[in-house]
Amino acid sequence: MVRRGSVNSKAAKIKKGKEFKNSCSAVEGILEQKIEDVVNFLHSAEGAKSRLHNEILAMVERCLIKIALKRSNNVKTSAATFLGINRNTLHQKMEKLDIPYQD
Repeated sequence: MVRRGSVNSKAAKIKKGKEFKNSCSAVEGILEQKIEDVVNFLHSAEGAKSRLHNEILAMVERCLIKIALKRSNNVKTSAATFLGINRNTLHQKMEKLDIPYQD
Protein backbone atom coordinates (compact mmCIF):
# COMPACT_ATOMS: atom_id res chain seq x y z
CA MET A 1 0.00 0.00 0.00
CA VAL A 2 1.36 3.42 -0.98
CA ARG A 3 0.68 6.24 1.42
CA ARG A 4 0.15 9.81 0.32
CA GLY A 5 3.27 11.86 0.63
CA SER A 6 5.51 8.81 0.91
CA VAL A 7 8.62 8.41 -1.23
CA ASN A 8 6.94 5.61 -3.19
CA SER A 9 3.90 7.79 -3.86
CA LYS A 10 6.08 10.61 -5.13
CA ALA A 11 8.11 8.23 -7.27
CA ALA A 12 4.92 6.79 -8.78
CA LYS A 13 3.72 10.30 -9.67
CA ILE A 14 7.05 11.14 -11.30
CA LYS A 15 6.96 7.90 -13.29
CA LYS A 16 3.40 8.60 -14.46
CA GLY A 17 4.43 12.13 -15.40
CA LYS A 18 7.34 10.86 -17.49
CA GLU A 19 5.15 8.22 -19.15
CA PHE A 20 2.56 10.88 -19.99
CA LYS A 21 5.27 13.18 -21.36
CA ASN A 22 6.68 10.35 -23.50
CA SER A 23 3.19 9.50 -24.76
CA CYS A 24 2.58 13.13 -25.66
CA SER A 25 5.89 13.28 -27.51
CA ALA A 26 4.97 10.20 -29.52
CA VAL A 27 1.53 11.58 -30.37
CA GLU A 28 3.08 14.94 -31.25
CA GLY A 29 5.44 13.19 -33.67
CA ILE A 30 2.56 11.42 -35.41
CA LEU A 31 0.55 14.63 -35.56
CA GLU A 32 3.52 16.53 -36.99
CA GLN A 33 3.86 13.98 -39.81
CA LYS A 34 0.15 14.21 -40.64
CA ILE A 35 0.17 18.01 -40.59
CA GLU A 36 3.22 18.03 -42.84
CA ASP A 37 1.27 15.93 -45.35
CA VAL A 38 -1.58 18.46 -45.23
CA VAL A 39 0.86 21.37 -45.57
CA ASN A 40 2.44 19.78 -48.62
CA PHE A 41 -1.01 19.31 -50.13
CA LEU A 42 -2.19 22.87 -49.42
CA HIS A 43 0.98 24.90 -49.91
CA SER A 44 1.15 26.91 -53.08
CA ALA A 45 4.44 28.26 -54.36
CA GLU A 46 2.78 31.47 -55.55
CA GLY A 47 4.18 34.83 -54.49
CA ALA A 48 1.00 35.77 -52.60
CA LYS A 49 0.97 35.87 -48.81
CA SER A 50 0.24 32.43 -47.42
CA ARG A 51 -2.85 31.78 -45.30
CA LEU A 52 -1.52 28.34 -44.44
CA HIS A 53 -1.27 28.95 -40.68
CA ASN A 54 -4.87 30.16 -40.40
CA GLU A 55 -6.15 27.36 -42.64
CA ILE A 56 -4.40 24.62 -40.63
CA LEU A 57 -5.56 26.07 -37.30
CA ALA A 58 -9.15 26.28 -38.56
CA MET A 59 -9.01 22.66 -39.77
CA VAL A 60 -7.66 21.40 -36.46
CA GLU A 61 -10.17 23.43 -34.46
CA ARG A 62 -13.04 22.26 -36.67
CA CYS A 63 -12.00 18.62 -36.17
CA LEU A 64 -11.66 19.03 -32.40
CA ILE A 65 -15.11 20.60 -32.12
CA LYS A 66 -16.70 17.87 -34.25
CA ILE A 67 -15.03 15.19 -32.13
CA ALA A 68 -16.17 16.89 -28.91
CA LEU A 69 -19.75 17.19 -30.17
CA LYS A 70 -19.77 13.56 -31.24
CA ARG A 71 -18.39 12.40 -27.86
CA SER A 72 -20.98 14.47 -26.01
CA ASN A 73 -23.98 13.44 -28.14
CA ASN A 74 -24.19 17.02 -29.48
CA VAL A 75 -24.56 18.57 -26.03
CA LYS A 76 -22.70 21.88 -26.34
CA THR A 77 -22.07 22.30 -22.62
CA SER A 78 -20.48 18.85 -22.38
CA ALA A 79 -18.50 19.39 -25.59
CA ALA A 80 -17.19 22.71 -24.27
CA THR A 81 -16.20 21.11 -20.97
CA PHE A 82 -14.41 18.33 -22.85
CA LEU A 83 -12.45 20.96 -24.80
CA GLY A 84 -11.79 23.08 -21.72
CA ILE A 85 -13.56 26.14 -23.10
CA ASN A 86 -16.69 28.11 -22.23
CA ARG A 87 -19.97 27.09 -23.90
CA ASN A 88 -20.37 30.57 -25.41
CA THR A 89 -16.86 30.36 -26.85
CA LEU A 90 -17.73 27.00 -28.39
CA HIS A 91 -20.88 28.49 -29.92
CA GLN A 92 -18.90 31.42 -31.37
CA LYS A 93 -16.27 29.10 -32.82
CA MET A 94 -18.96 26.90 -34.36
CA GLU A 95 -20.46 29.92 -36.09
CA LYS A 96 -17.07 31.20 -37.23
CA LEU A 97 -16.06 27.79 -38.59
CA ASP A 98 -19.48 27.06 -40.15
CA ILE A 99 -20.09 23.99 -38.04
CA PRO A 100 -23.80 23.16 -38.05
CA TYR A 101 -25.45 22.29 -34.75
CA GLN A 102 -27.64 19.21 -34.72
CA ASP A 103 -30.00 18.52 -31.83
